[in-house]
Amino acid sequence: MRYGAVLAFAAMLCGCQRLEDVGKAPAFTPVEAGGEYYAMTTPGLPEVQPQGYSGDEASLWTGGRGSLLGDRRAGQRGDILTVVIEIDDKAEISNTTGRSRSGSDRMGIPNLLGIPQRIDGNMPAGASLADAFGTNSSSDYQGNGSVARKEKLTLRVAATVVEALPNGVLRIQGSQEVRVNFEVRELIVQGFVRPADISRQNEITYDKIAGARISYGGRGQITDVQQPRYGQQIADAVLPF
Repeated sequence: MRYGAVLAFAAMLCGCQRLEDVGKAPAFTPVEAGGEYYAMTTPGLPEVQPQGYSGDEASLWTGGRGSLLGDRRAGQRGDILTVVIEIDDKAEISNTTGRSRSGSDRMGIPNLLGIPQRIDGNMPAGASLADAFGTNSSSDYQGNGSVARKEKLTLRVAATVVEALPNGVLRIQGSQEVRVNFEVRELIVQGFVRPADISRQNEITYDKIAGARISYGGRGQITDVQQPRYGQQIADAVLPF
């Protein structure tokens, strides 16, 4: 009874939390809560000016990033670059396995110094040591398996350099949220990139991101309806059948 009351109370709390969202659009995640905002608002390492820099900001030939011919690609914490996600994967796997085995064993003692004949006289009718025992066995196994998968995703998202590692590799993180009516579409990307892989347009493709973590989903009324209820999820995890 005590455990039942605890479960009922927990279910009531979950229900109350869901009732608070009735008639409301899902809220956006605060931008200030992410690592991107921290990387852009905290000071980074001081920028080293090239030798011979005269300090004339009006010159077109200075080596600074703000000059006309300067490198505008992301390279330090707080910089922004564009991640291009174009996934078009297709995989088909088919396996067939077959196995068959059969065996037969027979053993008898028809003649052994006349002993089998003497024993046969004391055995029940039809029994004889000439055919002491016989066995037959067979097994057959067939297995088939197939996998067919096709994924296509084309997206672009701005990411922020949140950390520059000692070896020069950049750790990036980007997020994007778009709300349409009562449904929020979420896109999250993070990973590690080399500055040399960033194009002159300050873009990088997803296949050049090491340890890439890409999440594309949503939350809201439609997503909520597509999910099974808490009771069904608990039953699926607990019930053994």
